[in-house]
Formats: sequence, structure tokens, C-alpha cells
Amino acid sequence: MNTFIKNSYVVIPNVIGEELTSFLFEYLKNKREVYEYLNNIQFISPFNTIFGFKNDQQIPNTYAQYGDIALDILLPFIKEKIEKEVRSELVENYTYARLYKRYDTLVKHKDRISCEISGTMALGGDPWSIYLKNKKRKTIKVDLNPGDILLYKGCDVEHWRDPFEGTLCAQVFLHYNERNNETVNTKFDGRAMLGIPHETKNI
Repeated sequence: MNTFIKNSYVVIPNVIGEELTSFLFEYLKNKREVYEYLNNIQFISPFNTIFGFKNDQQIPNTYAQYGDIALDILLPFIKEKIEKEVRSELVENYTYARLYKRYDTLVKHKDRISCEISGTMALGGDPWSIYLKNKKRKTIKVDLNPGDILLYKGCDVEHWRDPFEGTLCAQVFLHYNERNNETVNTKFDGRAMLGIPHETKNI
């Protein structure tokens, strides 16, 4: 039986190459520096999220980015590989990235309706294990190398991380829904296209 169907999760090693992984890691770190600089000189409003934000309710004071153009393009870029693993046609919804810092904790949770098929991809920094509950309610520990992705059923599978003991960890989350799910209309997470801020939803 297909691993994802059997367990509701699967790891794909090297879903993107080393050069692209390194580029996205450096890109995300640079974007955080730009965000901090523009905020310090009051060039942008605290409500402007195009360069990222630090008011993430799940992990406050940690740099995060919703729907960045470069990161959102990962959704169609690797979709064929994801579909092959989950055995289903998918619709791209959104990406969400964080640069975790020491002592950050990701509490046990499930994802929202736009995240039927979710993936967490390691981009760089110090390793940080993620835990999830499989179908038998057994706790599974997963360690990812840069470029690897863990796929899981985001709305069904509980997942979490213990307090981070490293210095920096970059992760990007990729969220899809199954195309045949007619009960929800979540394409692009309610946005007109990939790569635009969540504030544009329903405009």
C-alpha cells in the first residue's frame, strides 16, 4: 500500500535541489533583515505584511512570511511530485515560512481547512525534530535535512515541536487541498493568485 495512504504522512528526501534550497534559505534570512531595517526607519507601516511580520499568534516575536512570491511558486513547482505521493490531484493554496529562534515551541495542533495536504520543508539552519501522531495514535519523530519535505494530512494529523535548542531554523510550509473536494473552495487560500498578501482575500 502507498505509504502516505497507509500512514497519513510520508517524507520525500531532496524534493528540491541543494542550490535552490540554499538560495531560499539566504533569501528568507535577507528578507527578515529588510523587514527589520524598514521597520526601524519607519518606512513601512506595522500593518504592512509584504516583507513579513512578527505578530504570529502561534509563535510571537518570530519572523514569519505568508504567501511570499518566491515561496508560493514552490507550490506548482513541486506539485507533480506531491501528487505522485498522495495519489490525488491537488490545488495550490498558500505557503507560510518561519525563521525559528532558540526556545521557540510549536504546540500540538492540526491545520485549518486550507491545509488538507500539508508539507513542512527544511531550508537550513540547525535541525529541529517534528513530531506527529500516526493513525494508530503512536508518536512519530521526523528529522529533515535541507531540501527534504514531510507531507501529512494537515487537518487530521496532530503535529508539534519541542522547545528549539538551536540558534536558527528555517522552515517553509506548503499547503494544498484535494481537487475533488467540492465542499470547500480554497484555491490560493481565497486570494486572486499566488504570491499576494492575505489581506487581499475576497477583494
